[in-house]
Amino acid sequence: MNLLDIGDVVAETGIRASALRYYEEIGLIASVSRHGLRRQFEPDVLLQLKLITMGQSAGFALDEIAGMFGKGGGPDLPRAALHEKADAIDRQIRELTALRDTLRHVADCPAPSHMACPTFRRLVALAGRRGPRRKSGPVRPGRNATVKPA
Repeated sequence: MNLLDIGDVVAETGIRASALRYYEEIGLIASVSRHGLRRQFEPDVLLQLKLITMGQSAGFALDEIAGMFGKGGGPDLPRAALHEKADAIDRQIRELTALRDTLRHVADCPAPSHMACPTFRRLVALAGRRGPRRKSGPVRPGRNATVKPA
């Protein structure tokens, strides 16, 4: 069996060694041995890390992602949770599309001032009714607030 040194995993995935150690600490991945002080991983860890990265990109927290791995470390994906997250991403896409369209309208509006534009005033009024935004969008890999460097 060809084990991967932690340095090999870093080179292959771009994930920092400190994040790998943290993932191991919280049980997301597991090293199988050590070569000196360096952790050794089975090649399957690369798939696990891709799934972790994909889950983070979709906005799942690390504890949610941990629940998506079966006993052997393989994926055991909860379809209902995936549908819910996809629906949340669809909502975010609609919101971002409306925001993009608003920005383009404001940038191209021929009115002498933005406040003289009835469309702009209507959009501002609608924006004020939404209330505070909740965080529901995708999180980029390596920027998940629940990840702390080891």
